[in-house]
This record gives sequence, C-alpha cells and structure tokens, in this order.
Amino acid sequence: MVHKKFTRRQMFLAAGTTLVVVLILSFYLWQIAEIVSLGYESNLAEKERRELQTQVRRLQAEKAALLALDRVERTARERLGLADPREDQIIYEDGR
Repeated sequence: MVHKKFTRRQMFLAAGTTLVVVLILSFYLWQIAEIVSLGYESNLAEKERRELQTQVRRLQAEKAALLALDRVERTARERLGLADPREDQIIYEDGR
C-alpha cells in the first residue's frame, strides 16, 4: 500500500479551505441565531405596544370621567363648598 504524501502547499490550501468553510458556516449560524433573537424581541415589543395602547385607552376613559363637568361641579360644591355666584358678584365685560 502506497501512501501519497501531500506537499506543504496542498496542506495549507486544504487547511485554508477548511477554515474558510468553517468561518462561512459559523457566520451563517450566527446570522440565523440573530434573526431568531430579533424575532423574539420584536414579538415582545409588539406585546408591550399593545399593552401600552390598552393602558392609554383606559387612562383616556378615566380622564374623561374625571373631567366630566357634572362631576367637577359636584366636587366643587361638596368638597370645596363652592356655590353659584350672587348677582352682585358677577362683573360683565361690557360694563353693565
């Protein structure tokens, strides 16, 4: 049985080719892992956006309820003791 000896150049070429293939495969796998990671992050961000939109709608409804004129008037009368002004307390702009 005869063993063929490889020249130094052939060994470097084979090692270089193997290294290039390993680097390309590593880059490909890294890229796939990053895409999966970005997908998870995107899903989490979308979920958080939906939750924040729900919270904004709830807060807008709460704001509208708190600013309702009948509620403001009732609070002014009950908590602050305010009442309608008397006729002598009203100042008209046109000087009446």
